[in-house]
Amino acid sequence: MENKLGVKQQLFSQCEAFCNSRLNNIQKTIEEIQESLTSETKSSAGDKHETGRAMLQIEREKAGSQLAEIQKLQELLSKIDVSKTSESVCLGSLVITSSSNYFIAISAGELKVSDQIFYAISPITPIGKLLMGKQVGALLSFREQKFTIVAIL
Repeated sequence: MENKLGVKQQLFSQCEAFCNSRLNNIQKTIEEIQESLTSETKSSAGDKHETGRAMLQIEREKAGSQLAEIQKLQELLSKIDVSKTSESVCLGSLVITSSSNYFIAISAGELKVSDQIFYAISPITPIGKLLMGKQVGALLSFREQKFTIVAIL
């Protein structure tokens, strides 16, 4: 595997880009909802108007909670130091196993670095919980699949 630190840095950057992209989409949604709320004028069909406003309020609340979720992810990412390595799996670890490779950070799905596939997972996901605290050589079983931790970077 190429420069270990470089791979971790690239995975970290992809996780940041994942957060930023979601943040931009949510902010756009919030702006659109705000514009709809302010531009909607009272029509003669009062009930229809009130229903429309109520629906927009619900959408705004939903977007607000999505925004809070993204901020939590960004906060979690801010705690990761990609230059740090550990004997056991912890936040920020790059875990190479006999079946898959995992970056313990946020749940950002499948990421690719130099044609290698990595899965960015949160430490609170089922597989994340299983990996946390384990060391090289640990034999693990997840969803009827057995694998070994080959390296922790």
